[in-house]
Amino acid sequence: MSADNSSLLDSLLFPPLCDGWSNNTEGAIYQLGNTILFLGYMGGSGAYGCLFIFGFLCPGFLCLLLWGLLTVCGLDVFTWNLLLLLVCLLQLCHLLYRLHQEGIRGEELASLYQAVYLPLGVPVQVFKEIAKAFENKVLELKAGETYAVEGKTPIDRLSFLLSGRINVSLEGQFLHYIHRHQFLDSPEWESLRPNEEGKFQVTLTAEEDSRYISWRRRRLYMVISKDRYIARLFSVMLGHDIAEKLYNLNNKLYIKSGVLLDIRLPSLYHVLAPASQGSEGGSGSDGGPAREQQTEQQCQDPELTYQMPDRSKPQPLQPKPQGPMKTAVEEPLHDPYHPSWASDPELPIGGDGNLPPRFQRVRAPLAPTETPKL
Repeated sequence: MSADNSSLLDSLLFPPLCDGWSNNTEGAIYQLGNTILFLGYMGGSGAYGCLFIFGFLCPGFLCLLLWGLLTVCGLDVFTWNLLLLLVCLLQLCHLLYRLHQEGIRGEELASLYQAVYLPLGVPVQVFKEIAKAFENKVLELKAGETYAVEGKTPIDRLSFLLSGRINVSLEGQFLHYIHRHQFLDSPEWESLRPNEEGKFQVTLTAEEDSRYISWRRRRLYMVISKDRYIARLFSVMLGHDIAEKLYNLNNKLYIKSGVLLDIRLPSLYHVLAPASQGSEGGSGSDGGPAREQQTEQQCQDPELTYQMPDRSKPQPLQPKPQGPMKTAVEEPLHDPYHPSWASDPELPIGGDGNLPPRFQRVRAPLAPTETPKL
C-alpha cells in the first residue's frame, strides 16, 4: 500500500517528460473555443462585467464540447464541457434577471433618474420606491389644457414636469413659466400641512404638449413618513424648486429708474414701504413723494438755502432769542441707506404682499444657487 502511494506521489511531483512534441495541431473548433475563452476572461467587475464574462464563456465551452464530441471522441471531455456550459447559462440567466429587477422601466423615467436623481446620489432602489408611489405612470397634458384652476382645483397631489412648458397666471396676469424637471405645485404642497386642505390660487395652463408624473398626496405622505431619506430628498428638491420660482418672480420687480429690486434683501420691507412705517411709528417720512418734491423745491430756493457765515469778516452780535430755537428750513438729513427710489409710488408694498398668494404661506426655501445636499 505504501509502495502504491509513493508511486502516485512520485508521478504527481515528478511527471514523465514528453519524449517529443507532435507536429499535429487540433482542429479549428478547438482553437476558436480557446480564443473565445481568452476574450471572455478579459471582462471587468460588477454586474455588467460578469455579464460580459459569462456571455463569452458560453460559446467558448460550446466549441470545446463540440471538439470533444467530434474530434477527440472522449466522454470525459464532452461531459466536463457540457457541465461548464450549463453552469454558465444558469449564471447568465441569473444576471439578466437581476438587471431586469434593478433596472428602471421606461425611457422617460430612466432619463429622469440620470438628469435629476443621479447627481444627488440617489440609489436606484430608492428611486424605484419613489416611482412606485406614482405607479410608474407618465401623464400627458395637451397644449391649452389646464392642470389647475385658481379657486376651484383642490390641492391633492404633487406633480413633476418631465417635458414641455406650463404657464402660471393669477387672475389672467402672467406670473412665470414652469419648465422641464420642475415641480408644478411645490408652493401649494409646502403651504399646507398633512391634515389641511386647500385650493389652488393660480391657474396652470400647458403652453405646449407636456408630460409629467404625479403623486397622490396621501400616498406620498405615507412614503415620506416611512423613509427619512426620501423625506429629506423631497424637502431639498421642493425647497430648491420654490426658490427658483421666487427668483424668477424677482426679475419682474422693476421701477421707473431701471433699478432691479432683490427679494433676498432682509430689509426689503423697510425700503419698499417707508410711508406706511412713518404713518404707524411716526419716525419715518410722512409725505412720501410730496415731501420729497417739497424738499427739492426748498433746496432750489436761494432765499431759503442755508448760508455758511464768512469767517473773514467780523459778525455783529445778535441778541439771543427767547424760547425754543427754530431753524428757517427743516431740512431732513440725507440717509445714504435710504435711496431716492425708495419713495417711488409704483413700488409694491413690503412684506409678503410683494409675492403672489401661492408663495405667501411658504416657508423660506433654499437659494437656487446652493447645491442641494442630502
